[in-house]
Amino acid sequence: MCCNKKSFLILAMTFLMSFFSTSGVAIAAPVSDTAKVAVSQSDTVASVPAMGDSLTDEVLTSLADSTDALVAPVESEGFHQSLKVKFIEGNAGFMSLVALALVLGLAFCIERMIYLSLSEINAKKFMADLEEKIAAKDIEGAKQQCRDTRGPVASICYQGLMRIKEPLDSIERSISSYGAVQAANLEKGCSWITLFIAMAPSLGFLGTVIGMVMAFDQIQQAGDISPTIVAAGMKVALITTIFGIIVALILQLFYNYILSKVEHLTAQMEESAISLLDAVAKYKKES
Repeated sequence: MCCNKKSFLILAMTFLMSFFSTSGVAIAAPVSDTAKVAVSQSDTVASVPAMGDSLTDEVLTSLADSTDALVAPVESEGFHQSLKVKFIEGNAGFMSLVALALVLGLAFCIERMIYLSLSEINAKKFMADLEEKIAAKDIEGAKQQCRDTRGPVASICYQGLMRIKEPLDSIERSISSYGAVQAANLEKGCSWITLFIAMAPSLGFLGTVIGMVMAFDQIQQAGDISPTIVAAGMKVALITTIFGIIVALILQLFYNYILSKVEHLTAQMEESAISLLDAVAKYKKES
């Protein structure tokens, strides 16, 4: 799982680099086609015999209007391009830190979600089959079933079956201790997610303070308070704050989903432990 975590972090960093290196080539290509259309139309106009200055002016005016109409839809920016523009306007230094917190936080979230999804099994069916093997005194078969099944439920059941010849109190303590270890493994890495949730708005507020300082510096240099002078610093402050809050909200949603999965698996572990102790108690009475 450590290798998987490193792979997710590498993929996250690759995504971040590709986001910043993307250029606006897609917009440039259609503009060149429009230019070709404009040139061909201008050649057509040039080939028309002279019919007076007024007629020539009207033709040129209509040609310019049609060219503007063709260029206008091409130059309309998409969401990705607008996002990059706002990103740069919000001071690329602080915005890069906010974006890095988002990418790393999502990498840890994805790693935890995959780990928890692989750890989840049909615990009721698993315990029903396990109880049947214990009732039939097939302890080795029950152990093999635990070894062949992934997840913390099978792990704690295997630990209990390994000590089935010991007193019931000893088996219960062993299951409880190993269950605490498995619960800690389920929550592994969640502290990093909470760190990025706290960092994102903090970086945004830091950008806000820096933007206000920039605004006051510009006012001091100009010796005058005008909206134009203050606008640049205020814009940086507001954009960084907005992006920081958005990143924190996104990571918080994923974090709450991860916590719900952890609670579900913990409940499965507790129910399975109780069922196993009951089955072992019946096995000891019949033995």
